[in-house]
Amino acid sequence: MRIERWIKQFLPRGLYGRAALILIVPVVTIQLVVSSVFLQRHFEDVAEQLSRALSLDLNLILQTWDSQGPDAAADVAEALEIEIGEPRFEGGTQRYFYDISGITVGDVIEAMVPGTVGIDLRSNQSEVQILVDRGAAAPVAFTTARRRASSPAPHQLLVIMVATGILMTLVAYLFLRNQLRPIRRLSGAAEAFGKGRSVDYHPSGATEVRSAGHAFLDMRARIEGHMEQRTLMLSGVSHDLRTPLTRMRLALGMMEEGPDREDLIQDVEEMEALLNTFLDFVRGEALDDPEPSDPVAVATKVVENARRGGNEVEFAASEDAQTVLMRPMAVQRALMNLVSNALRYGNRAKVGVTLLDRALQFTVEDDGPGIPEERRADALRPFIRLDEARNQNKGSGVGLGLAIADDIARRHGGRLAFGQSASMGGLKVELTLPR
Repeated sequence: MRIERWIKQFLPRGLYGRAALILIVPVVTIQLVVSSVFLQRHFEDVAEQLSRALSLDLNLILQTWDSQGPDAAADVAEALEIEIGEPRFEGGTQRYFYDISGITVGDVIEAMVPGTVGIDLRSNQSEVQILVDRGAAAPVAFTTARRRASSPAPHQLLVIMVATGILMTLVAYLFLRNQLRPIRRLSGAAEAFGKGRSVDYHPSGATEVRSAGHAFLDMRARIEGHMEQRTLMLSGVSHDLRTPLTRMRLALGMMEEGPDREDLIQDVEEMEALLNTFLDFVRGEALDDPEPSDPVAVATKVVENARRGGNEVEFAASEDAQTVLMRPMAVQRALMNLVSNALRYGNRAKVGVTLLDRALQFTVEDDGPGIPEERRADALRPFIRLDEARNQNKGSGVGLGLAIADDIARRHGGRLAFGQSASMGGLKVELTLPR
């Protein structure tokens, strides 16, 4: 398990990177295996055979030199297409790092030709010069064509293989990009739908991708139809309940004043407030469309409306005004619910706006009693009231304010989180929306 985790740290996380890795690794592996086997079985074997033959010719020239003298050795060297001349290097094996067959040439000649003190394969790549110590003032230099010692320019195979591999990888990269583009479009459409936006999407690409695209469109249509049906049904039920409430209010208006009449009027008003809040909740699916908006301006409007009611509300926001793609009316409603909730259970409230790199964060703090950590999940459920743990001096709600704000946050692809206010001591609510 530890090895798998260690390997996963170095693997790409995206589908594009993993597909490219799956493509490149086999190509590189095949090239390495083929080149190593081919070089070993062809270039090294051929270089060894040619170097042995060249070594025999050099030994023949050296034997003629010892028995008949330099002139006779020069005649034999000329017949064997070997030149005897001045050395062009001091000694040692001189070759380029990519000259793989040069290793075999040097090893064979040094082993078979006595007195070999140097082999030059770098000064002139078309020739090979061998220095042999004959006991004179300077070694004797034997120069011949490189093709007599090994296959010419063996590194060209590596260059051709690498160039061909790069070319094929680029071609495959283009095809891979075209194959992955429909998947990225599908991912973008699904992500946008998760944030409450319905973007134009047409399935394309391979058969499997088209099938997934059509399944996504069917799912999106079913979800949108379900949301619309639920909204119409619940809105209709809530609207129909207004008729008997109106009749009750008219009947109460004709009753004589008294304690019973005041209690009934208060009950009717609470029922109407409950219906209005309920309608706001079920109409959440019919919010405004996303558009570039200034979050600071939206929060400022909410704060100004709260201050008109004589409430003490602080405001802090970033100085740089930037536009963010969001539903301004929906966000304004969520902030109004949060501020109203803060003022209901506290005396003061504080609203903040923070622009992060990839998110937009609204904060609403109060100086009230807060919400216990074990009850915070229940506070987001519709029609759940935590009045026994909160201040009731300013009246109680119907348990939908936080649920509406949470629903708006989720429809933007964000979240609603609770915390403890460090500056005011009460509840701190964070409304985070992605940018």
